[in-house]
Amino acid sequence: MIHAPRLIDVDAASFDTLPCCGIMSPTHPGRQQKQCWLEANAKFGLRAKMLLAPDGQPSGYIEYLPGEFAWRGVEASGFMFIHCVWIFSRQHRKKGWGRVMVEGCLDDAKKAGMRGAAVMVRDGPWLADRRLFLASGFEAVDTAPPDYQLLVRKFDSGAVNPAFQKGWDRKLAQYGRGLTIIRSSQCPHIAKFAAEIIETAENEFGARPTVVDLESWSDAQNAPTPYAIFALIYNGRLLADHQISRTRFRNIMTKCVTNDRARGGARQSR
Repeated sequence: MIHAPRLIDVDAASFDTLPCCGIMSPTHPGRQQKQCWLEANAKFGLRAKMLLAPDGQPSGYIEYLPGEFAWRGVEASGFMFIHCVWIFSRQHRKKGWGRVMVEGCLDDAKKAGMRGAAVMVRDGPWLADRRLFLASGFEAVDTAPPDYQLLVRKFDSGAVNPAFQKGWDRKLAQYGRGLTIIRSSQCPHIAKFAAEIIETAENEFGARPTVVDLESWSDAQNAPTPYAIFALIYNGRLLADHQISRTRFRNIMTKCVTNDRARGGARQSR
């Protein structure tokens, strides 16, 4: 009897039988897009692995690839870069299984002759808890606004540290008037959030968003936020740098429109 969790590869042969970041429905657009994304990035060394509990139940997921092909705003050549790692349900948390997945990544990085592994963390949602990586010997080497940290576990102490990309304000300035949604297929949940925001923007605010699809790791590394794969920009101002709900978008947008009208009225009264 197996008494420990084990890792299996998520690939073309196993994808249809496994949950995709908690999504099982084969008709879910995000799941379909994620499958295409996984297949397209396999040639760059992408590894996606599912953690199976001792009873065989899918319980966790980790995804990583060589840092030069990372879909984040980082420069991490020579390091394995972890996009995401998470445990699906509360019943499987606090058992050390997250560390099992991280150690699996570190083993693959060593076998590939890499200098170490890197990951981006923050206090907010959609990124893993930094404590998981600190417990595995990772150390903070760089920061980016508003609260991102880049953590590294080195195998070669003399290796140059990975770093965040720079010039966030310059990149953001490329997106001027109106509402812009930056999205990608790296996270399958983005499809649902983006579709709801587009619908709400058009139906409730009369705004037709400009949608920018990130098609490559190069696009992601040059996005206007460290998280890269999703952003919401209004009149050149960053409203959200991660996926948000329809309700959250409605509240933010209502405030923005109200402030715009107030500024417009103030200018007319002068």
